Amino acid sequence: MNKQNYLSHSPIDVYFKQSKEDFVVTEIPLYEFSGEGEHLIIKIRKKDLSTWDMVNILSDHIGCKSRDIGYGGLKDKNAMTIQYISMEKKYEESLQKFEHPQIKILETTYHNNKIRIGHLKGNHFFIRLKRVEKVDRKKLDFALDSIKKYGMANYFGFQRFGLDKDNHIKGEQLLQGKLKTKNRKLKQMYLNAYQSHIFNSWLSKRIEISKLLENFEAKELQEKIALPVQTLQDVQKQTHPFKIFQGDIFSHYPYGRIFYCEDIKMESEKFVLQDRVPTGLLVGKKVKTALDDALVFEKEFIQTITEQGSRRFAWIFPQNISSHYNEEKNWYELNFELPKGSYATELLSQLLNKELID
Repeated sequence: MNKQNYLSHSPIDVYFKQSKEDFVVTEIPLYEFSGEGEHLIIKIRKKDLSTWDMVNILSDHIGCKSRDIGYGGLKDKNAMTIQYISMEKKYEESLQKFEHPQIKILETTYHNNKIRIGHLKGNHFFIRLKRVEKVDRKKLDFALDSIKKYGMANYFGFQRFGLDKDNHIKGEQLLQGKLKTKNRKLKQMYLNAYQSHIFNSWLSKRIEISKLLENFEAKELQEKIALPVQTLQDVQKQTHPFKIFQGDIFSHYPYGRIFYCEDIKMESEKFVLQDRVPTGLLVGKKVKTALDDALVFEKEFIQTITEQGSRRFAWIFPQNISSHYNEEKNWYELNFELPKGSYATELLSQLLNKELID
């Protein structure tokens, strides 16, 4: 799908390929490890391996099942990544003899609990863009300043949709009865991809509406946006480029409870202050849907699906953003942090204003 970008600069052509030299991911733990307990915590670096590959290599070496090794999240294969894993302390001696050209143990400690999926605060990224001309450096600086100020759309990245980028189509076919599989993990992956596709479609629609409200008079938009002129005029007063509506479901940021937006003036001001963000719909069972004006834009995406539904941040605020331009080599280097579940390739896509394809 063609995802809308709130940034309006012309596409920037640079060279970027995920590799261990130009794409480095460092996991940020959710909590400090206690230094004692029955679980060995390992800070580990891998190169050009998926997290699953690394886990399988380690489990084969120490003689445990792969499910006995805990990790907080899956890290990119085509990169150098540093993350934390856990295993029972009894495997510590076997691990001392471990050697692998693509895996290095950096340090170890202990903790009371196993690391489980989601047990991370976020990730720090280093990314190097190449063949960046001086004129494009200025465009990148300008776009990056906008992301520092306003944040970015929290789209699911292309990685979510499988090697052929069609897992969401298979998810839809499963729901329609056109595709069957007895593999429960595959079925869940396809349905999750379909949920992600619907979320991206909703988010793209809302950004499109926001851009229309930025560029046209309210009276000109009545045929396209089925809301009263006065409502549209009130929304146009918001300073953030992503416009919110009565009945949107918000969440405190970077974590907290969800709640309905009743006072759009107050909530839009706190949105700019990065205190809270609107959320988007991951369709499924037992999920809250928008109300009032916001429901006008969400109802076309509401579907019956067997998976558990939830709300996802529609917007995020990258932290600790910095950049450096190497004029001699025409390299543009980026450092930034994202919360868990967000995609560095989506920040790049919005920064360059073009789709990235693996």
